[in-house]
Parts: sequence; C-alpha cells; structure tokens
Amino acid sequence: MTTEVSSTPVNQSVERAARMLSLFSVDEPELALPELTQRMRLTKATAHRYATALRRAGLLRASNGFYSLGPRVVELAAAALAGLGVIRVAEPYMLRVVSETAQTTVLSVWDGEAPVVVRVAENHERLVRIVVAAGSRLPPDSAQGKVFRAFLGENADPDLEAVRRDGLAANAVVVEGVTAVAAPVFQGEEIVATMALVGTSATIDAEPGSAMAAALRDAATGLSTELGFVQSREEER
Repeated sequence: MTTEVSSTPVNQSVERAARMLSLFSVDEPELALPELTQRMRLTKATAHRYATALRRAGLLRASNGFYSLGPRVVELAAAALAGLGVIRVAEPYMLRVVSETAQTTVLSVWDGEAPVVVRVAENHERLVRIVVAAGSRLPPDSAQGKVFRAFLGENADPDLEAVRRDGLAANAVVVEGVTAVAAPVFQGEEIVATMALVGTSATIDAEPGSAMAAALRDAATGLSTELGFVQSREEER
C-alpha cells in the first residue's frame, strides 16, 4: 500500500523561486530586496529567505544591497541554448548569407514575449559593419518580432498578412539608420527562429523581390528543411 504525499508546498517554492528570477531583465538587471518583496507580494522575511536560497544555489548574487542574476544562470542559459537544434545547425546557412550579401546575419528565438538574438555572423571584411550582441532582446515591432507574430498566429495587425504572404518582414525604426530584414525558420510545422540581415539603411535592400531578400529566404528555407520542414513557402502560396 502506498500513500500519496501532496507536493503543493514544494511546487509553490519552485514557482516562487522561478518567479523571483523572472523579475530580472536586461532593463532591470539589479533589484533591491524591497523591490523583490513588493513585486513578489511576500513578507520581507519570506522574500529574503528565497533570495538567500537562490544565492546559495548560484542563481542570484548580492552586491551593495542589490541582487542580480548569478553565474549559474549563465551556465543554465548556455545549456538551454545548446538544446535548441536550430542553433546547432544554423551557422553554415548564416555564413552563406553573409557571403552572398556582405551583411551581418542574426538568428533569433522567441522568449514568449519578444525575439532574443542567440547567434550572430558578421562580415569581418567590411571596414564598417553593424554589430549585434547575442542576448539582445528585440522589440515586438522589429522585423524579427513581426515575423514571429505573423507565424505565431497574431491577426490583430493587418500588416502581418503581408509578412505571411511574402515570408519576409523589414523594419527601419528600431535604431535610426539601421534596417533589418527577417525571414522565418520552421521546425516541423512550428516557427522556431528568425534569420535576419542587419545593416545600414543605405546598404540593405528590403524589397521582397530583391537579391538580398532571395538569399535570406533561401537560407532560411534550407535551414527549415534540415530541421524537418518539408513544405516550401512557394508550395503554400
């Protein structure tokens, strides 16, 4: 005879710990205990207990009265990224696009709310080039954000229909003078990433019928095929 033991307290602890870690972001990399207490809606003693436990696990660190994500988070992030098949196989396709377009090429994944850059391939022969940092979180109205929103099923924005039709999105408003053109990457039937060209507005040809757009789409389609996406975008039209 076995007795089932409720795991509710343990689950609550895990959920609270995960929620505390999620409060930190690129915009707010450091938070004081009063802020953690308020946002978690816990007593100061309880918030301190969770923060202390996370510090011991290497998931948080404290300095000058502020908490920030600890080194263990970096290790876990690297392990999580290594588990994404698209990152492991994307590099040859990205380098091909760099070779054909002479522009910086980036790969981004969706974190549930926005695109996050996970891999960058640069043209090191260019005297002046756009540098994009891996780990950068992009706004939803970026070219990459538009592609994700279009193929994740968002229908509120009528402009996304053109993105679905062309398999391409462009944006020149995230950073003045910089243009990005992005295409979807699929695994099976799901979008798992975007591949994008990033360059100055003078050097990027964002027209859907341009040679740059064709090179980007071909590479994204090739990567999708390797990941198990059989039906081409042309066959869908």
